[in-house]
Amino acid sequence: MCAAPDPNRLVPPAAAGRVAIRSVAPTTPLGGPAKAVVGDPAAVSAELVRDGHGVLGARVRWRRLGTSRWSTAAMVERDGRVHGEVVCDEPGFVEFEIQAWLDRVATWRRDLSRRAGAGAELSVEFLVGAELLEERAGALRGRTRRRVEEAAATLRSTGCSDAVRLAAGTDDAVADLVSTVPDVVELTTSARFPLRVDRERAVSGAWYEFFPRSEGGFHPGARTWDRLEQIAADGFDVVYLPPVHPIGRTSRKGPNNTLVAGADDVGSPWAVGGAEGGFDAVHPDLGTVADLERFVGRAAELGVEVALDIAFQCSPDHPWVDAHPAWFEQLPDGSVRTAENPPKRYEDIYPIRFWPDREEDRLELWAACREVFATWARRGIRIFRVDNPHTKPLAFWAWVIPSVQLEWPDVVFLAEAFTDPARMHALAEVGFSQSYTYFTWRTTKDELAAYGDELARGPAAAYFRPNFWPTTPDILAGPLRHGSPDAFRLRALLAATMSPSWGIYSGYELCENIPASESNEEFLNSEKYQLVDRDHDLDRDDAASIAGFLAELNGIRRAHPSLLRIDSLRIHATESEAVLAYSHHRVTAGSGPDSVLVIANLRPDEVVETTVHVDAGALGVDGRASFTVRDALTGERWTWRAGPNYVRLDPTERVGHVLVVEHG
Repeated sequence: MCAAPDPNRLVPPAAAGRVAIRSVAPTTPLGGPAKAVVGDPAAVSAELVRDGHGVLGARVRWRRLGTSRWSTAAMVERDGRVHGEVVCDEPGFVEFEIQAWLDRVATWRRDLSRRAGAGAELSVEFLVGAELLEERAGALRGRTRRRVEEAAATLRSTGCSDAVRLAAGTDDAVADLVSTVPDVVELTTSARFPLRVDRERAVSGAWYEFFPRSEGGFHPGARTWDRLEQIAADGFDVVYLPPVHPIGRTSRKGPNNTLVAGADDVGSPWAVGGAEGGFDAVHPDLGTVADLERFVGRAAELGVEVALDIAFQCSPDHPWVDAHPAWFEQLPDGSVRTAENPPKRYEDIYPIRFWPDREEDRLELWAACREVFATWARRGIRIFRVDNPHTKPLAFWAWVIPSVQLEWPDVVFLAEAFTDPARMHALAEVGFSQSYTYFTWRTTKDELAAYGDELARGPAAAYFRPNFWPTTPDILAGPLRHGSPDAFRLRALLAATMSPSWGIYSGYELCENIPASESNEEFLNSEKYQLVDRDHDLDRDDAASIAGFLAELNGIRRAHPSLLRIDSLRIHATESEAVLAYSHHRVTAGSGPDSVLVIANLRPDEVVETTVHVDAGALGVDGRASFTVRDALTGERWTWRAGPNYVRLDPTERVGHVLVVEHG
């Protein structure tokens, strides 16, 4: 006969105590850290279950990993859950837990009031309450303790009237004092949950990508330095550089991805490595490591950070290829498999095998990759845009990202992962600070509204942070292919005001829009394979440049903190499929309410008239009164109200409104 199983092994840990703590949030499906931002309250909630009808108390407490000091905050019941907030003042990894208990004082106070209302005899109940308050007072100090002990003494005093004793027992001030102390009789503590606290740049920022080799590199006096000054003046927070490393010669690509390169062709920066070095080196044509460090320093003086592309792949000439053959896939004929993403092929790139056959090779490879991040972090880089992270194991990212951030807590990782949602979300779970998104391909009103709602309140909202890019060096899609300058203005307006982080690739302000072919989403004469000489000295009001408009958008973002969080995004109804309306509303300490309503013409080359139905609650306004809005793009003012409002969008005037609510 088989032995009977031990029933204790079948009891879920969370149900082992008298109070069960279930459905804790925020968590992630993989158990990785949810995300928070320095200074922002991170909402924590749970369901509490206990037999009977007693009042339950709860608190959340948290501490920085590796420390012993806990911070605590009370939790309040609302809509069947208890809610609290975690607030951290520096980036790093935090763990939190929820403690719950039967609050015998609160239960007694509730029942005392009910008995008094029913005219019951209360003398014994006063003594019960006195014992409970005396017990809790033992955990208090100073005047707080004396105040609770005085209430207990009044409850015991037969010289006081029942009315006085009842008032002492139901005093809310006394109840507040003892509510801060857990009742240890039935105290239950949840499992601990991880939380990654990031600095502001991990959640919000305006990015500008350009190829320094097209601007002369980092050499003193190169046009690159002038470009940096202008990018900063236009309100961008991050300058993102494609890989700056030496480029391989073997199988180097020519212009437009041709298979044969000429002697002067520069090749793709993503074919990393050559005789001059690998991931820790700077291409000689760009300058020296010292030149790049000076560029990073000047950017910091201008209030801009430099983000560096890390592409873990190698040209056939990378030093790793000969030194570590086990890190690459060897084919039966003795050759190495090149990269491909059918129908695309990258003959100039060897993908790295992140899971070699031998564990020692894997550990050595992973350590070498970590050292790449460490090298650039020591050189002042704190933002990394990672190329194709979804082609590397989740286990690698789950190890390397926290390993780097434990040493440099302010490091930000952007995932370039145009892949299926599950993998994009999983990458966020294991550590990526933010990610590229599907925004590029969301063009209709319904698509944009649904995607905005998903990002703001969907299942992954606690850990997936979006970064909206209308184009990239790889992607020219949708309405921008052969699109007008107003099409470029529209997509910039949407990206900059829907998402806390957004970015453009150099040439966007000049409305570059010629695709490689009708079936290819890349640019003709792609800068990935050749130098591009742009005239950035065009008059900023020139019809061929929208640089001034982009600078306006960045200025609006800096002036309105509500635009810098995705969870504030709310969609408002419109009566035209050509018009999308959405708002952000946020109240910040010291600044009060900030509310912005965006009305966008999704057919920017046509005149559109419609009615916008304003959701007063989403905008933080009184639904019964009118209010004043100011267009941040033009300075015009109008009186609006909750419910229907008429709008007319004429492309000769505007592609949309950015309406700021003027709160009394």
